[in-house]
Amino acid sequence: MSADSIVASALANVPKAVAAGVTDMSTGMLLAVKTVESHPQAVLDMLAAATKDLYEGDMVMNIEKTFKKVRADSSPDHYFQEIVVTSKNLIHVFARLKAKPSVIMTVVSRADANLGLCVSKTREIAATETV
Repeated sequence: MSADSIVASALANVPKAVAAGVTDMSTGMLLAVKTVESHPQAVLDMLAAATKDLYEGDMVMNIEKTFKKVRADSSPDHYFQEIVVTSKNLIHVFARLKAKPSVIMTVVSRADANLGLCVSKTREIAATETV
């Protein structure tokens, strides 16, 4: 599946989704994005940078390293797979693609959406799709 089709699937299947994007962590590039409202390109560019910081910022990498050490986990896999951020009006769900963990999909839904369904639908897409 392409990044564009992952975005389309997220918008169609995640409850009350208003935006979705796919970020390649190895390059820091936003591979695809679609929103129901228009946003300046600068805002969309920040999405990729913010996603990279969220998953691979210095402190996050230190936390992952510490958790792995404490748990005697020698796996090269990243510890954090999904991150949920809620704001006043929105729910943001970030998830690594299982088939390609260096790619993160982001789905933004209205705050009145069912949080559990947002997470489970995003998780379902992330578990089965790749770019």
